[in-house]
This record gives sequence, C-alpha cells and structure tokens, in this order.
Amino acid sequence: MEDALDPHAKLDATQRRLIGAYFLNEYSFEASALFNPSIVRHPDQSGIAAGSCRFILSLRAVGEGHISSLTFRSGTISADGAVAIDPTARLASVPKINSRTGGRYGEEVEVVFQPGEELSERVIFPVTDSQINGIEDARFVEFNDNGERTFYATYTAYSGRAIRSELIETKDFLSFKLTPLGGSASRNKGMALFPRKIDGRYAMIARQDNENLYLIYSHDLYTWDGGKAFLQPEYPWEFVQIGNCGSPIELDEGWLLLTHGVGPVRKYSIGAVLLDKNDPSNVLARSREPLLRPEPGEREGYVPNVVYTCGAMRHRDHIILPYAVSDTFSNFATMKVSDLRQAIAG
Repeated sequence: MEDALDPHAKLDATQRRLIGAYFLNEYSFEASALFNPSIVRHPDQSGIAAGSCRFILSLRAVGEGHISSLTFRSGTISADGAVAIDPTARLASVPKINSRTGGRYGEEVEVVFQPGEELSERVIFPVTDSQINGIEDARFVEFNDNGERTFYATYTAYSGRAIRSELIETKDFLSFKLTPLGGSASRNKGMALFPRKIDGRYAMIARQDNENLYLIYSHDLYTWDGGKAFLQPEYPWEFVQIGNCGSPIELDEGWLLLTHGVGPVRKYSIGAVLLDKNDPSNVLARSREPLLRPEPGEREGYVPNVVYTCGAMRHRDHIILPYAVSDTFSNFATMKVSDLRQAIAG
C-alpha cells in the first residue's frame, strides 16, 4: 500500500538524479569536447616542493548545441618538467554576475566565484549577447607592469552571427572582468598579448587577414588599430595560413612565439619563431619543420587533423606545452629550451 502511494518508490538513484537534472536545467558543458588549452603560473605558489611550480590551465569546453565556455584545471610541474594534474571536482558552478556596464565598445561584465569553490568547478559561461554562442580560445598570459601582476586573456566572442575579440582580466581567478576590445584589429580571431609593455606600449600578435601574422601596439590595452605584417607562410606545412599559439614567452635571446600552420588537407601543426626582444617584428629564427603535428592515431575527432594550443609557459629549463588533439581532448608536451632553440635555428 505504501508503494502505491509513492510514485517514485520504484525509481533507482540514477533515475532520481536524471529527473532532478531536468528540474534544475542541468547542462553538460564538456559533453562534446575539451580543447585549446593555455597555461600560466598559479597566483598561489605556497606549499609545493622546491623547484616545482603550480599552474592553472584554461580550456575551451563545448557542450550541447556547440556552445563554448571557459573552464579550468590546476596542477604542478616538477623541477625536471614532469606534469601532474590535480583531481577534478565532480560538479561545476557558474559565477555571480557582479556588475554589467555599458563600456566604450559594448557591454562590460564582472563575474565572481565563491572562494570555497574549487578551481575545476568554475565555469565562465556566455553571459552577453556578443558571446551568447561561445567564449572561444582564451589565451591567458601573466602580465607584469612594474611589479604588479595581472592575468589577461584575449578570447573570441561568438554571437552566432559574428565574432569579435574580447579581454578577460583577473588577479585571483575568482573575480573576472570581461571587456570588449575595439579598433580594426579586434574584428578578427587569434590575438595574443605580450607579457609586458614594449617601449611603454602594450603589444599584441594578431592575424588580420586570415593568412599572415601582425604586430600591433596600443596605449590603453582596449583599442587595437593598424599593425605591421611580419610573418608570412613560407613552408609547405603552413602554406594555407599561419597564426599564433598564445602569448610570446620571453627568453634571454628574444621572444619565443609558438605558431600554428595550416597545410594541405587543412592539417594544423605547431611551429615556433624567435623574435627580437626590442623589435618583435624582426624575426631572428624560424622552424622549418613543425615541432608537433597530428600523429596517425590523433587525426580523428571533433575537428580532424588538428594539434593546437592557446599558450605555453616556461618553467626552469623547460617549455611546458599543453595542446589539443583534433579539437576533442588535450595533452601535454615538454621540451627543453636548449633543444627548442636548436630546432628553431635549424
């Protein structure tokens, strides 16, 4: 008699959770793919082994309906370059919208997570009309301005009809400010900010014509016009187009810029160039062959024949390169700086 009065008595735990998900409007934000990572040093380096580094990995997550959001992971890099990823939280959370204001180039939004939420719980989901169909390919960089550290990331906002470049700003990965960029250069994808000012100005690597790489400067960080083309396709693996793979990394002898090249059959590979430290439009060296290309077992996926990254970092004598495989999942490659220099010089 008791079972007859309880319509849910015969439902098991999985069925009950499914019904609850319908009422909660639950969304699986990583259901389709998790790719295009970038990596920066974690603002908290306490409690780790000597010579190690804690990092934050940002990733583009694609869920149902091909909607892209921004999600995070954390981990450590040992003194010898070994990478370990921290366990992932089982659930996810979205931030509180702290403010919406009408900015110079469109709606500016500040979102805030609760301090008790684990980093891998935090998901920045589209919240404005310009990004309603996707926050894509964030290129995070640790920016130093006279000793003050801020983490910036350029990303592509997709409305379902148009794209534009926008900027994320955070100091702690709890509070984030999302601001549209203006100027002729901001109407394209693939902008990457240098980690410090050059000659008193902000500097970006950008792709304005879907083929070449440009160097552009700005005095206020939010307006980007003009630019100088400094890198064109040269080798077969990049004949269709080239682009940047994240913000330049400062070495003693110059700026290391990882690039992506698109070749025959729309195959994406990763290469590198070395740029002059004082005038980054001056190319000092360039890889003739890709550093990384799709292997036979990595060619199938959400978008086939692609290896791609949105940013690497240096730790001691290594370059730590997270990269996406066929726009489906992500992996890591570790390279010694000395070996990379030799590969570029060759």
